[in-house]
Amino acid sequence: MQEKIKREIITTADGSTTIHLPELNEQYHSKHGAVNEAKHVFIKEGLHNLLRTRDFEVLHVLEIGFGTGLNALITYVEAEQIKQNIAYVGVEAYPVVFEEAKLMNYSEILEVPDMETVFDKMHQSLWETPKAISSKFSLTKRKQFFGDIEDENVYDLIYFDAFGARVQPELWTIEIFGKMYNALTQGGVLVTYSAKGSVRRAMQEVGFEVERLPGPPGKREMLRATKL
Repeated sequence: MQEKIKREIITTADGSTTIHLPELNEQYHSKHGAVNEAKHVFIKEGLHNLLRTRDFEVLHVLEIGFGTGLNALITYVEAEQIKQNIAYVGVEAYPVVFEEAKLMNYSEILEVPDMETVFDKMHQSLWETPKAISSKFSLTKRKQFFGDIEDENVYDLIYFDAFGARVQPELWTIEIFGKMYNALTQGGVLVTYSAKGSVRRAMQEVGFEVERLPGPPGKREMLRATKL
């Protein structure tokens, strides 16, 4: 189980840190740049792309793999900058402990005022309980296996940031993407760093329209799937 696997803090190519699991040769974020990957995959091709299509009074986001909290933190920054109300739900089966999260240098890298306070508030918030991080951004953390997700027609955007299919192929299946499809509202979007053919076909099998897009640094392509 993941909580028993050795964990190391490493610095990625853009200077931001992540957690490395040497036994699995896997990282929580890209070794080519944790922050750059998050901004490209989830903000540029996910959040910004969706907001260009229509207006949302409240944008509902589901993150598959809350992990270190980087994607939530960067989304919070965007919510504040563009004045968009976001209700963010992060699902994680094996939470990162607060002491480990404090070793991440995202506050320093992002260079946004009060980031450390916000990051601490995210990690110290209770699980299963909505927390207002600001007037624009609320966070609910759920300790849950991805296969147990049963939400229907709730989310406008899904950040699919699970460990890769090489390490956990069971998370990249027709069954899981069927749950993601059901969880999205009509016109909702799922974005992921993966571009594997088997992943794309699983998405298409459950009804998604899937686009291949240029990937973040170190990856040629990524995928964006839309529930039509």
